[in-house]
Amino acid sequence: MDTRKAEIAATAARMVVEEGLEYGAAKRRAVKQLGLPNRSALPDNDEVEDAVREYIELFSAETQPAELLALRRLALVWMERMAPFRPHLGGAVWRGTATRRSDVYLQLFCDDAKAAEIALIDHRLQYLPRTVVGFNGAPTEALSLHCWSDALQEDIGVHLMLYDFDDVRGALKPDARGHSARGNIEAVRRLVHDAAP
Repeated sequence: MDTRKAEIAATAARMVVEEGLEYGAAKRRAVKQLGLPNRSALPDNDEVEDAVREYIELFSAETQPAELLALRRLALVWMERMAPFRPHLGGAVWRGTATRRSDVYLQLFCDDAKAAEIALIDHRLQYLPRTVVGFNGAPTEALSLHCWSDALQEDIGVHLMLYDFDDVRGALKPDARGHSARGNIEAVRRLVHDAAP
């Protein structure tokens, strides 16, 4: 990675860890903060993730594991709650780079996306429906809400992204590094169990 890309990645990593920004937004803000031209070549997400891991190791090594465990436990609660919709955990909470500033991203693979929304209504949960860019690059409906974390003593954003049942095949393909980009309930249970004190 060239020096300029490395500088963007390091600056973006700080924003991801300290402010909870997503990679794309962090890269754009890093370019602006560094006073670089808008068309500067950006590091890819793997390069930013490597910088995030380095930043965590340097500045958050004592607190991040407990914060990650708290977020994974919260994700597991929601995965169990939404089990009929085949939930998979993605994002920083799945990859292990999450801190207390990170949100939880669950992907639901539904025969009927409206049924997931009805499940929230039945539990009298307030949520915000919106459209986001999904893992396949297409617009995807998401239901966003805030949930209190006793362990972190603050509200955490939980985003339920709605996909067709058939999309699960594409979701399980490994990423560019050969890692699983998301995990099901059993995989998250193992992560929580393995990290529990």
